[in-house]
Amino acid sequence: MPNTGIVLWRSAKDYIFITLGVSLYAFGFASFILPHNVVIGGVAGLSTILYLTLGIPVAVANYGLNLILLAFAYKIVGKQFVFGTIFGATMISLMMGIAIPLCGDIFKLDPFLSCVIGGILAGAGIGIAFVHNGSTGGTDIVAAMVAKHTNVTIGRTMIYVDMCIISSSFFIFHTIETVIYGFIVLFMSSYMADMMVNSNRQAVQFTIFSRRWKEIANAVNNQAKRGCTVINGMGWYSKQEVKILMVMCRKIEAVNIFRIIKSIDRDAFITQANVNGVYGQGFDQMKVKIKDLPELTPEEIKEDQTQQINPEQ
Repeated sequence: MPNTGIVLWRSAKDYIFITLGVSLYAFGFASFILPHNVVIGGVAGLSTILYLTLGIPVAVANYGLNLILLAFAYKIVGKQFVFGTIFGATMISLMMGIAIPLCGDIFKLDPFLSCVIGGILAGAGIGIAFVHNGSTGGTDIVAAMVAKHTNVTIGRTMIYVDMCIISSSFFIFHTIETVIYGFIVLFMSSYMADMMVNSNRQAVQFTIFSRRWKEIANAVNNQAKRGCTVINGMGWYSKQEVKILMVMCRKIEAVNIFRIIKSIDRDAFITQANVNGVYGQGFDQMKVKIKDLPELTPEEIKEDQTQQINPEQ
């Protein structure tokens, strides 16, 4: 059983970072996006539309819409995420209520530059909250539900959902400029969210050619705690057989692997390549749905066994 103090500290740390993330999001939204009446994606975008058309405060509309979405998310993503999101949605509404009147007129920048800066800050805030089991609410909830069962990234899901919200603003305000600025914020925030969330999932593949391959493989196993695959090969110029090591590791572990190799064989030939994803033991788990294969009838099983015994038939 885990120590109670450690569990409490981890939970407290999560809530601290969720607060930091939503504060960063609220600051970027209130200081750089809302002053230019830019409709962004998610609940914040819908809240902006309600504010500009009906005069409903952004913080109030944001909180009400989030509570509706959370009702659908409870069974799919679990109560831990929902509780973290309730906290995040409450804090984001509170921070917006504070930041909008205080920060709205501080930065008077070009709309394009404001959208870029606001998108970066908002995306970083979303990413920080997601890494610590929380959310700023809105379409982040939808993204989390999709990511729970598929390999579609959070940022990509946000793009699909938010594009519809941003595009709908054209039929309300009839200005293409606002829509373009909204898409700028969308892509910047989605990119930053993916960078924050997936930074620890980025992997590197090493291909190593060395005469001291056994020592390198043992060192990688024992020191870096990573596996090695030995592949038989032949150098075409020398016509001699060689052993090739293939190593997969996290991107943050790449420097350590490189040092291990060079400490054993400075003349080793090494290639290093970035890998989009590594799935399996020690890495990420695949989240794909596989259709159940139809069951074979006894006649089909007997026929299949006959084909295996006599393939020429």
